[in-house]
Amino acid sequence: MADKMEKKGTILMQKYELGRLLGQGTFAKVYLGRNLKTGQGVAVKIIDKEKVMKVGLIQQIKREISVMRLVKHPNVVQLYEVMASKTKIYFAMEYVKGGELFNKVAKGRLKEEVARKYFQQLIAAVDFCHSRGVYHRDLKPENLLLDESGNLKVSDFGLSALFESKRQDGLLHTTCGTPAYVAPEVISKRGYDGEKADIWSCGVILFVLLAGFLPFHDTNLMEMYRKISKGEFKCPQWFPPEVKKLLSRILDPNPCARMTLAKLMENFWFRKGFKQIEVPKPNLDEGEATPRSILEIQSIIDLEPESGSKKEEGATSSSSTMRPTCLNAFDIISLSPGFDLSGLFEKDTNHKAEARFTTKNSASTIVSKLEEVALMESFNVKKKDGTVKLQGSKEGRKGQLAINAEIFEVTPSFHVVEVKKTAGDTMEYRKFCNQDLKPSLKDIVWTWQGCDQLLQQQQ
Repeated sequence: MADKMEKKGTILMQKYELGRLLGQGTFAKVYLGRNLKTGQGVAVKIIDKEKVMKVGLIQQIKREISVMRLVKHPNVVQLYEVMASKTKIYFAMEYVKGGELFNKVAKGRLKEEVARKYFQQLIAAVDFCHSRGVYHRDLKPENLLLDESGNLKVSDFGLSALFESKRQDGLLHTTCGTPAYVAPEVISKRGYDGEKADIWSCGVILFVLLAGFLPFHDTNLMEMYRKISKGEFKCPQWFPPEVKKLLSRILDPNPCARMTLAKLMENFWFRKGFKQIEVPKPNLDEGEATPRSILEIQSIIDLEPESGSKKEEGATSSSSTMRPTCLNAFDIISLSPGFDLSGLFEKDTNHKAEARFTTKNSASTIVSKLEEVALMESFNVKKKDGTVKLQGSKEGRKGQLAINAEIFEVTPSFHVVEVKKTAGDTMEYRKFCNQDLKPSLKDIVWTWQGCDQLLQQQQ
């Protein structure tokens, strides 16, 4: 039976009246709504809390809330309010009537002036996001909406990253985005600058607006990735010379040589008719203070499990403390040795101190087995965010051996575990991998990749 909170005419939290259904996905439905106090039309996104908790998407929801409250710009879909009940999470957002920019492009290429206007608004929005430490990571025409006046609005920040998400190397490491629009360094899984990756996606969008088709397209996915990695594309003859030159600088496969947003916004072709948008400052008196981190979202909305599912104080069961990372299409492709793209970007890939195995066992079983190995070999164990960290207690040639075993979920009954040395001597790691780890896990492992190669290198 449909949730009573999702029926047309329902009054939500005594603030919004729900109207017709605008769209729905696996975990959420979006309704047209009306603010009862102001009469303003809004889009109300209703998320099933239990479903997102079950599949471990809570951090993604937190991130989306944090980012949307942080980024307030005329060319970004605005988040007005976040509310919650015991079973639902509610986003009251700006209602953008004009639909997706993708629908316009699907009818054919746009005129240069129109494409430039949309591109200018896109860049203005992305530049503002970057100034707030936010990287979208999934820019494409489907995520660009148009209002009734034909102005562009960037939406769908579910895959975005905050500046604080960077590792110590200053780079992002989560592979995400849409294949045809993603930057080559993202595919390589070697770490990437979120700003430069977004700029690449903007370049692909500009090409699509002016051409009506993708610059890197091939029915063979790996051939398309090869073209992306080499920056192989050809501009149609109707592209103005200055646009061809601009795209060659934006779609440079070397992120270090790629055009920056600052340089792009100084470009002569880009600046034609460009109007600098005044961004309103947050009205702190009206509660528009913007949280700077994902952690602060906990004070906005309670996303923890209901009381009936809370674990007991002091509980340390593997299943309750571990949430495997879900693999996306990029990860699955790159895990296969035949589809490993790292050779396109890195030299000497044969000597990486890592191995991986697949298993049909649950995450809790994997963790239990790793804990058994750790106990036998006097390793200390820490578990965090889908990773089991094994820290050796004995001094080796280069200090204590440290190993990370990251668990990835392909399906609930199929996992991939990536084992990497994070500290210590590589030879000692290889010996441990082949003589201790591999034999101890033989009961749960389906296939290994890497251990045999490591043994051969050692010999």
